[in-house]
Amino acid sequence: MEAHRLTVMRLLLVGALAACLAACGEDRARENVRLQVEQAPDYMLPAERAATGPIVLSGPAMETIAQLDSIIERNSLRRLVQFAEAQSGFVSNFAGASHDDHWDLLRRTGFDPLLRLDDLLDGPYGVKAVAGETWYVWPELAALEPEALTPERLNFSQRARLEELVGEAGIAQIREGRGYPGIRTAISEDGRWLYYVHEIAGEE
Repeated sequence: MEAHRLTVMRLLLVGALAACLAACGEDRARENVRLQVEQAPDYMLPAERAATGPIVLSGPAMETIAQLDSIIERNSLRRLVQFAEAQSGFVSNFAGASHDDHWDLLRRTGFDPLLRLDDLLDGPYGVKAVAGETWYVWPELAALEPEALTPERLNFSQRARLEELVGEAGIAQIREGRGYPGIRTAISEDGRWLYYVHEIAGEE
């Protein structure tokens, strides 16, 4: 009788051990399950970096930035005007006003051209080719063509950046096919300061 009980107990222990091993095996199997999902759409993907890395500013462009930084540090709007006037074809506005009158008016209405230029040059820039020249454009999204600026063509981080820069009103203008409507500036590869504007051509 005692031998029979021992046999039954052994069978129960073996059964319990087998059940435990099976359960552990199932847990491991669950851990190894891999779900297959569709690739995220482009606008959800992080911004891609060029395989060669960011394009480095040319020497002449860096010299121009150094000159602008010096003017900004002096907080001299007069020197900024003089520097702009020395640049061939420089544009500060599309209303036909002189650089002096335009920037002075902006400063009196609460827009400080020097501080805003400082903010721009401290941020990221984009690169575009214009008539065989390389232009460095601040901010980076202002280097995109209008059709490439629509939110649907941008990835998630770029869309957030665009909204931060121009707001919903600016995005509405972009959807109408207009160019980047925010504050922007550009320097050519040979060091010419090309423009510093926040208007769209044709507007007053």
